Parts: sequence; structure tokens; C-alpha cells
Amino acid sequence: MVKNRAAMAARQNASPELPAPPKSTPTFSPEDVAVIFVLGGPGSGKGTQCAKLVADYGFTHLSAGDLLRAEQDRPGSEFGDLIRNNIKEGIIVPMEVTVALLENAMGETVGGKEGGKKGKFLIDGFPRKMDQALFFDESVCPSRLTLFFDCPEDVMLARLLDRGKTSGRSDDNIESIKKRFRVFVDTSMPVVDHFDKEGKVIKVNATQSPDEVYKVVRTELEKRLGKGMGI
Repeated sequence: MVKNRAAMAARQNASPELPAPPKSTPTFSPEDVAVIFVLGGPGSGKGTQCAKLVADYGFTHLSAGDLLRAEQDRPGSEFGDLIRNNIKEGIIVPMEVTVALLENAMGETVGGKEGGKKGKFLIDGFPRKMDQALFFDESVCPSRLTLFFDCPEDVMLARLLDRGKTSGRSDDNIESIKKRFRVFVDTSMPVVDHFDKEGKVIKVNATQSPDEVYKVVRTELEKRLGKGMGI
């Protein structure tokens, strides 16, 4: 269930910039929980690569988009219409809602702040804006790295239109896709640039085949995190 701060924000029609009640410390310690943000434009192959890393290294894959779509379809969700409309229009969902869903999912994996279990997470499609990145790092857990899949829009468009034939997703249509491209360039690329200046970005050319892309991903992650990526 989404936490109270998200409920308050949504009821007040909060914008993504609306600050949430501050926390004195993040929910999870970076000594116990490793977070890798996974960013790239729609259709850049984030989900495919995350699935491979889960299979080979035991990461937990959390897709912000999948969590939001599950919440919009959950019976009784007070955020369903808000999420549905924002996704359809290519508008970013208020960060309080998305961060609360991610925090809850992480807690279920590690047993909460006092659960004593360690975890390593690939958070796919998040953060979408700079304020989301800062809010997550301050309130949930500081991120370790950002994995960025760089792919031209024409390649991503072709992939998404092909996926839309079978995906059933309301946002896999050309109008929504173009809106999502604009949102990514305007809001998410500054996040990539920010973390790149901190030396925390692994940039991967995502135009090659999934297997070729994965070879690069594995090599670069093992350089940063060690063989086997036990973290």
C-alpha cells in the first residue's frame, strides 16, 4: 500500500516538485542495500538487460513503470486514474507516489529497515527527474551507480511500435511514444548528466543486439563492482 506521504501529495494534486515530509535518515543503509538506477529512452532495452542481470547475478529488478501500472489496476487504488492519465499523456507521475511504491517493494524484498537482509536492486526507468533522484537518495537509499542505455530515437521508435503490436500497453502508440521521448530528453538526461559528473554512470551503446549489449554491461559492471557482483 502506498504510504501516507504519497496519498497526501496525490489528494492535493501535487506536482513532482512538491517536497515531502523530510526524513532524518534514509530507510535503507547503503551498507545493506545496493541500488543501481537503470535509465534510457523508451525502447532502449532496459528491461531486457535487467532480466539478464537478474538471472546471472541475483539482482532484484524493480520497474517503476510496472509498479505504477500495477497500482493503477489495483482494485480500490486512489491513484489509479491519476497514474493512468499521466502515463497516457506521457506526464511524470508525482514523485511521492513512485518513490513510495519503490520503497515498499524494496522493503518486501529485504524485510523492512529492521529486516536484517541485504539486497541489490536494479531500479528501471527511475529517476525520471532530478528532484526524484535527490529525494530517493535522501529518503530511501543512496544509489551506487546509474546504468545508462544510449540509443537513437529512430531505433527506439521502431522497437516500440513493434512491441505495441502485442504488448497491450496504452502508451505503445506513436503519439504517446513521441511525448515520452520529449519528456526523457528534457527531464531524465539532466539526471544522467548529474550522476556522470560524479563518476557514477556506465554509458552503454544500446543499438547492438541484446547479447552484444549485455557483454558490455557485464564487463563494465564487473569493473566497478567486482567479479560475481556480490556488492
